[in-house]
Amino acid sequence: MSFKVAIIGRPNVGKSTLFNRLAGRKLALVDDTPGVTRDRRIHPAKLYDIVFDVIDTAGFEDAPASTLPGRMRQQTEIAIREADLIFFLMDAKAGLMPDDRTFAEVVRRSGKPVVLVANKAEARGAQGGMLEAWELGLGEPVPISAEHGQGMPDLRDAVIAALGEERVFGEDDEADDEIAISEVLIGEDIADPDAEDVPAYDEAKPLRIAVVGRPNAGKSTLINALIGEERLLTGPEAGITRDSISVDWDWRGRQIKLFDTAGMRRKAKVQEKLEKLSVTDGLRAMRFAEVVIIVLDATIPFEKQDLQIADLIIREGRAPVIAFNKWDLIDHPQEVLADLREKTERLLPQARGIQAVTVSAETGRGLDKLMDAVVRTHKVWNSRVSTGKLNRWLEGILAHHPPPAVAGRRLKIKYVTQAKTRPPGFVVSCSRPDALPQSYVRYLVNSLRESFDMPGVPIRMALRTSDNPFAGRARKKS
Repeated sequence: MSFKVAIIGRPNVGKSTLFNRLAGRKLALVDDTPGVTRDRRIHPAKLYDIVFDVIDTAGFEDAPASTLPGRMRQQTEIAIREADLIFFLMDAKAGLMPDDRTFAEVVRRSGKPVVLVANKAEARGAQGGMLEAWELGLGEPVPISAEHGQGMPDLRDAVIAALGEERVFGEDDEADDEIAISEVLIGEDIADPDAEDVPAYDEAKPLRIAVVGRPNAGKSTLINALIGEERLLTGPEAGITRDSISVDWDWRGRQIKLFDTAGMRRKAKVQEKLEKLSVTDGLRAMRFAEVVIIVLDATIPFEKQDLQIADLIIREGRAPVIAFNKWDLIDHPQEVLADLREKTERLLPQARGIQAVTVSAETGRGLDKLMDAVVRTHKVWNSRVSTGKLNRWLEGILAHHPPPAVAGRRLKIKYVTQAKTRPPGFVVSCSRPDALPQSYVRYLVNSLRESFDMPGVPIRMALRTSDNPFAGRARKKS
């Protein structure tokens, strides 16, 4: 059984930098601005030969519970309760602050083993802050530099001293296996899409879902409603989420990994470096997901930014599902629903038949329908059609609506085959690919979508020509 370590401290002491160092990759956003981290994040970590789970937390602030800093503090207190060991981080460069003393008392009252970590110890003048750290009464401070990786051997020794060798190394082999699993990059474990023998859809296979949308659309509230606990920080303020936080969830016996992302505003409005980092992190999470739930505010749906987000997801080849959130605020649901369906078909023709579900994250309405739509879309995204069926379909298409003549020459389409899934991709062999009009390609895609029941997912169609062995040869005179 692995143990958990929570990194606790006031804002801007380097908690996320240490988290990234222990996790072995830059997962948490890091910036000079205090209070970047807001949600708690858990990830497998390694400190030389010690493996464990590390929890990154928001900076501890003394604030009323109703405020955003107060709600962030509640998330940090949950992390303290979950942890087996606490890294209490202080800034050796800045020295001891009044908040450090306040929060040291909170940590002491928890009764958990504590390692006092003096970060930024490489800075000039850090020795004075190190000496002040003794006043906290949490034992000898361990000087480190999370940014440069200095002092890690001392931190390892401090962990062993705090928990004991038996607790630290007791389940080492099992933990090593967990680290190996976690180090697989998202997407690397996907089966070969070019394989001819595609197995039937596996209802039990783990699924990755990203939740995206504009700020304040209710993304974090939706994830909390799905998993049934206040796992993510929520509130009336727009732009609460900054990091892309992954949450593990079991739905009907199926392992689901949900990615909450920062709200995406129009590019022209994103000026601050921190917001740019948040949006980039969200885009990365979206590209690693299989299904992307686009959360739209049902009271103000289909803003220009909503359409741009949907178009980006489709161009990336992810499987999109629309969730019209805040449905409990709609006064005339039947009229609004008919209007939304018409707008969905008209404004998103590139994903004709996209699954769209009305939900209320606040009341929990429509969540089962949303997950059913996610699974249906994921099945279509993984679907494959045999070459025989495709070419019989092509014969009917060519007989009913052959490609147009270009510059007086008829274009010939020879055959079609499916080259990949996730999303479905097809290769069409024709005489002159560069001359085939895009309107005819769209006609083929739409007909393919209807004939083989592939609604709501992006379909790729590549045009190829067969090699002419005589091309480029001069005609010989007899």
